[in-house]
Amino acid sequence: MADIQVNLLPKGERGAQSHDIAKQVRERLGPEAVRLGARVKVAEVPPGPPVLQTLVAEVYGPEQDGQKQVAAEVLKILDGTPGVVDADWYVEDEQPKLRLRPDRVKAALNGVSEHAIAQTVRLAVGGVAAGTLHLEREQEPVPVELRLAPASRSDPDRLRSLRVNGVPLSELTTVEETREERSIYHKNLMPVTYVTADVAGEIESPVYAMLKLGPRLQRYQPFGYPILQYVAEPPFDGSRYAIKWDGEWHVTYEVFRDLGLAFSAVMILIYVLVTGWFRNFTTPLVIMAAIPFSLAGILPAHGALNAFFTATSMIGFIAGAGIVVRNSIILVDFVELRLREGMALADAVVDAGAVRFRPMLLTAAAVVAGSAVILFDPIFQGLALSLMAGEIASLLLSRVTVPVVYYFVAKWRKMELTNQDLRPSQ
Repeated sequence: MADIQVNLLPKGERGAQSHDIAKQVRERLGPEAVRLGARVKVAEVPPGPPVLQTLVAEVYGPEQDGQKQVAAEVLKILDGTPGVVDADWYVEDEQPKLRLRPDRVKAALNGVSEHAIAQTVRLAVGGVAAGTLHLEREQEPVPVELRLAPASRSDPDRLRSLRVNGVPLSELTTVEETREERSIYHKNLMPVTYVTADVAGEIESPVYAMLKLGPRLQRYQPFGYPILQYVAEPPFDGSRYAIKWDGEWHVTYEVFRDLGLAFSAVMILIYVLVTGWFRNFTTPLVIMAAIPFSLAGILPAHGALNAFFTATSMIGFIAGAGIVVRNSIILVDFVELRLREGMALADAVVDAGAVRFRPMLLTAAAVVAGSAVILFDPIFQGLALSLMAGEIASLLLSRVTVPVVYYFVAKWRKMELTNQDLRPSQ
């Protein structure tokens, strides 16, 4: 394994963003990696949340060989999915291992201890710190390490030609060919095999990759039953083979879950405050009815700019809900003001939509102007789109919808009160 880090010029001195440069590098190195039988991963620094990779498939099961079989199929599917790149797994290839076993009888006859043999081999292969150098251009002391050159320490015959007390190691040891033990990973006390990948090009979110991979994995039934897939919690036990999707998806899931709970709390708080102000339980529902209208602008705006609905988009939608409610309160409050002045309900509703449109328009213009500064930021673009498009859509729709809904609710309430007055007393 090797790690090469390339530092880019400042963004003002180059014509492409770092993400675009990473995609170009991946397109050029990918074919070479396939030709050489290697796997190349292009990671941007900082790479993102503290996860193994953007897309992670955790394979659970009762046997390790079965896990590897399922993981190999997942890796094959990832390699063949457009938009999924840098696919790899945490299964090492078989590595040969040579063990030099001391011959105790011969070592004793030559007056050589096993410790001396081990120290000699350790010096030749691993190296020993012989001291430090203090150089003017180095901030820290430079260690001096004594060991054989790579060509010498990687050749078993040359290693066995080393002498201990004048006796070559070839006479004191025997060579055993074995295999290096592979790593075994556990998570939540269950054995697991990791398959990782990144997303780039056609798709930039792990959610879309999971939606593509799910049906293909459902058709894969090597053990007589479909491989179970979990997206939120890991399997309860390892009695059946299953896949738990992790990585940035899990972070996304937790963020949207927490934001959804926060949005629910905001809706309840707004309802309580508006109910306390208008002293009515149905008027807050009329006011809050305009909140979903912002989605009519948010979703098409994301599609028009080819932007993904991210966590910042959700934050913008929640923040915009307060502005939408404020516009609705302006309309409803003005309608009730006209009703107290003696104006007919239909005229009051029409008058509110006409008179109160100017402050609503100024509010929308202020939101759009304030959000425009982060519209092209790669992180906060979703926030800007949600605020701008959501405010414009709710402005155009709530101006008509809120007065109309208020009109029908008021008519219905008036009819209910009339019917109660006409009912005969018991």
